[in-house]
Parts: sequence; C-alpha cells; structure tokens
Amino acid sequence: MAKKQKYIFVTGGVLSGVGKGITAASIGAVLQARGIAVSVQKCDPYLNVDAGLLNPAEHGECFVTKDGAETDLDLGHYERFLDIELTQKNATLSGRLLMQLIADERAGKFGGKTVQLVPHLTRSIQDSIEEASVGSDVHIVEIGGTVGDYEGLSFVEAIREFASRVGRENCLYVHVVYVPFIGTSKEFKTKPAQNALNDLRGFGIVPDAVVVRTDDPAPVSVARKIALFGGVHEDAVLLMPNACTVYQVPLTIASSKLSGLLVKFTGNNREADMSSWHKIVKKQISKPAKKVSIGMVAKYMDNEDTYISVLEALKSAAWAENVDLNIGWIDATTAKNSDFKKYDGLIVPGGFGARGIEGKVAAAKYALENDVPYLGLCLGLQVAVIAAARKAGLRNANSSEFDSATDENVVYIMNGQEGKESTGGTLRLGDYEAVLTKGSKVAKQYGSTKTTERHRHRYEVNQKFLPEINAGGLTVSGLSPDGKLVEYIEAPNHQYFVATQAHPEFKSRPNRPHPLFLGLIKAAK
Repeated sequence: MAKKQKYIFVTGGVLSGVGKGITAASIGAVLQARGIAVSVQKCDPYLNVDAGLLNPAEHGECFVTKDGAETDLDLGHYERFLDIELTQKNATLSGRLLMQLIADERAGKFGGKTVQLVPHLTRSIQDSIEEASVGSDVHIVEIGGTVGDYEGLSFVEAIREFASRVGRENCLYVHVVYVPFIGTSKEFKTKPAQNALNDLRGFGIVPDAVVVRTDDPAPVSVARKIALFGGVHEDAVLLMPNACTVYQVPLTIASSKLSGLLVKFTGNNREADMSSWHKIVKKQISKPAKKVSIGMVAKYMDNEDTYISVLEALKSAAWAENVDLNIGWIDATTAKNSDFKKYDGLIVPGGFGARGIEGKVAAAKYALENDVPYLGLCLGLQVAVIAAARKAGLRNANSSEFDSATDENVVYIMNGQEGKESTGGTLRLGDYEAVLTKGSKVAKQYGSTKTTERHRHRYEVNQKFLPEINAGGLTVSGLSPDGKLVEYIEAPNHQYFVATQAHPEFKSRPNRPHPLFLGLIKAAK
C-alpha cells in the first residue's frame, strides 16, 4: 500500500508577524533531521498576483526563487532552514488564483455555472497545495495573515475542506498565537490567544497543536490555560519565548513534546539528528575576540526585514570567519564620508528609485578611493559604475532610471524593457549564468569561472562607457555567456571591491555562507 502524503497547516492568531514562517520552517527542519522528505508553501490571501509590487518598507524584502517567482520573505526562511531551492509553486497568492479563475470563466470552462469562492476558489487553493506537495513525504503550508481576516477566509475554508479531500488523519493543524505580558499587573494575558483559538474553531478547525509566542519565558500555567480554553491537550501546547537566535527554534521544537506529536503524525520515530543546528547556534551565541563592523548603506531604515537575506548572509559569513559582527545602518539619503569612516567594510544592497542614490554613489566612491572593502549587490554594482565613471571625468554619469535626460547613461534600460518600468513580473528574474574572468577576485572567491545567481533588475551597465569605467578604477570581471550583459565588476588594485548585478544573498545558508560575503568579511577582518 502506497504511503499517504501528509500535510501540516500553520495558521496564526492575535497579530501578524507572530512567527508562523519560522515555526513552519523549524518544523520542517526537525522532520528533515529524521530523514523525512519535506516540501513547503506559503499561501498569502493578498489580492496581489505576486510580491513584486509590494512596498518593501511595509512587507519586507521580495525574495526571488530560482525560476523567477517574486515572493514573500518567508520563502527565504524556508530556503535557509531547509536548504532547498523553491519555485513558483511554493508561493500562492490569492490574486493569481482569482486571475486564473476569471480567465477560465471567460473561456467558458465552467459550462455556465455560477463561479463562487466556495467551491471554485477553495478548490483552486487545494489544487495548488497538492501540486506543491509532489515529491515530498510531508508538505508544510503556512497560511499568511491572521485567522479572521476577511481576505483569508477562503484559505481557512480551503484547508478545512482539505481534511475531507485527503483524510483528517493526514492533516495536522498548528496554530501560532501571541500572549502579551502586561507590565502594570505583572501577568501574561491569554485572552487574545483564547479568542484567536475560538476564531479558528468557529471556522471548523480544531488545532492539533498550539505554539504560544511570548516576549519573555511564560509559566506553565499559561500553557495549561491555553489548553483548557483552546480544546487541545496540554502536551500539544508549546511555549515559545523570544530566542537569542531564530536558529534555536528547531532545537526547541525537537526537544519539546510537540516533537512526539510529529512522530505520531508521520509514523517516523527515527531520532532527529540536530547536530548541525547545535553547531549553528553555538557559532551565533559565541562572542569571538575579533570584531568586524560593516556599514549597510540603505534607504529603508524602519524595517530590517527589507534586507533580511543580506543580513543573514553577512551573519553566516561572520560565523564562518569566527568574528563578532556589528552591522551599522547608514541612511543613504543623508550619507556622507564621516558616516563611512566608522566601518571596516561597506555593503550597498539592491533597490529601486532615485531616493538615496547619491548617498550610495558616495559610499562606492569612498570605498574605491580609500581601499575600504566593498560589496555591491544589484544596485550596488550600478552605483559603483556611476562612481567610477564620474571619477574618470563623466561628471553627469548616471543611470537612466534616475536621470532619463542624461547622455552619459553608464547604466541604461535593458532591451525590451522600455515601457514596463512600473509593471509587475517584467524584470529580469531568477537564475542566470555568468562567465568570470580567469584570475579575477570573483573567480577566486567562487573557485570557478562559471556561476549561476538569481537576478531581479531592469537596468544594465552600458558597455559603450567601459573605457571611462576602467579609467575610474573598475574592470568587468564577469559577463553573461553571450557577452552582452555585465554581471560582475571589481577594482583590481583594491583589497576587496566587488559588485554583482545578481542577488547572491538569496543563496546563502547559515551553514554554507556565500563566497562573496565571505570575501567581504575576510577583507574587513
């Protein structure tokens, strides 16, 4: 008899950002440690088709998969925790499903039937879940937002119905709730969590487990109260206070009674090998004597999630190099040389729009002229090229993205991209190969003359200005296989000045840091 596919659904209550993504990824990590093949999916109720046009200051970074899907940042958590490469099928937004439903209705595929949220949208959601689960033993599905949100009702109904579709015994429901601590009365208040559980039960789902998030460790009485009023066994309530690192969460789950519930659900009682997670946590909580400070030249200063993959890639490289890393934030809109002098190295991440560009150009110029280690990511390459061209005498050198009138457009729009500047899903997205110059710094870092990295951009280096760029101190050290697109640049007479048109941060892992970030930390060290 064929083994039945298992599904774990992770929902959230009380407030958004409660930690559903980390919980889902950590459950997956524990299952993997038992030798179980895991797949994972984020279902977002937003009416957007993808995350490409969402404001990063509000929603955090747009994570890009190898096949070019613009997705929620939780897919970055999934990839880092599970060390797998995800695709378009692992991110499902309401807008994409609705768009397809309407297209099918217009094409007459419903035979005159009334098209409704139930059963048509809910069935479409279920189909996307089954499709994404192919090839795994356990498929983990995170439902975005908070249970009770109007736009999320179809998704909650879809996963409720799903138990009838595949068998309740093959579905495990995990609800993540938040319990606040009231300082004036010195007590944890479980009422919001109780209400969140009531909301879920009201939609027909009784959770099998509850993860209780708190800022500080909560007493066992909180778990007892949640169990009593939530209709779950006390052993299925996991208290999850803030950890010193998110990579502690898989260890917490593995050592909790929730781990026993996972064993019972999957039928796999093999002991979980969590040794790699112990090593990661040990590295992160250690305090090496050597300190390194890296300045992040950014324009979104209110939400670190906007650059979360870059931050995680820097941390991973620091752990590997055994240094105590300090990441400082430099506001690109006001940046000046006195800000840059404070740091051992500078990094300019990706971005769009003219705001803060001159501060980023100034950072590249400062690093180039003062032999300060520099790593440019996507836009970070473009501002470096602008800085070098200006240094060589092109005083009006700029990108046509920021100055459409300049005739010294050392960065210009790609062929076929004109007129698409504000449209979604039209950027150069996903994996692209590059050929590196033999003997270059980037080739040495990669240990190869061929790379494949993920991209998300619309503008490219204008190669007719290469003489001026070279005169300004930079050389091209990597091109697309056809030689038409600049993928890497570096300063040959500099200890470490490297930039790429790609987003290498998306392929960094906590136990396998990306070579370009390693190079930056080594040089800064």
